[in-house]
Parts: sequence; structure tokens; C-alpha cells
Amino acid sequence: MSEALTMLLAGLAGGALGAIFFGGLWWTVRKGLTSKQPAFWFLGSLLLRMGIVLAGFYFVANLGLGRLMVCLLGFVLARLVVTQATRTAGEPLPSQEARHAP
Repeated sequence: MSEALTMLLAGLAGGALGAIFFGGLWWTVRKGLTSKQPAFWFLGSLLLRMGIVLAGFYFVANLGLGRLMVCLLGFVLARLVVTQATRTAGEPLPSQEARHAP
């Protein structure tokens, strides 16, 4: 398999891992807010999401450091995509400066 193809697959794997992690986090927050046992949802989701992501990164790390970095880049880009996809239409963008009381 060519080097460019393996790098592309590593980036796609990182994107998939990021979508699973951050999409799962979004789903957990929505489910946990309405649950009678939110700790169960948050802890269970954390363990499941971390297990999946760590196993994925471990697998990609065996392919080499360069592929691991591309996978991490895909993971971070997936965070941006999931954040944009799950934002509500009327929600303003967060401000760059912190708001403090006078």
C-alpha cells in the first residue's frame, strides 16, 4: 500500500475516532440532563468512549509515529466538525475574551 494511502486512512481513522468520541459526548450530555441517574450515563459513556479511542490510537500507533500524528489531526478536525454540526441555530458563537464581573 502506498504511503499517501496509509496516511489518508490514518487521518480517516482519526476522524472516525473523533466523531465517535465527541458525538458520544454530545449524546451523553443530552441524555444525562434528562436522566434520573446521570452519573451512570456520564461514567459509562466516558469509559466506553475512552476505551474505543485508546484502542484506535494504539492500533494506529503500531503503524508509526507519522501515521499517529495524522490520526490525531483527524481526531481534532472531527471535534471541530461535531461542534459545528451539533450547535443550535440560534446559539451565538463564544466570545474570544473572558467575561468578568466589574
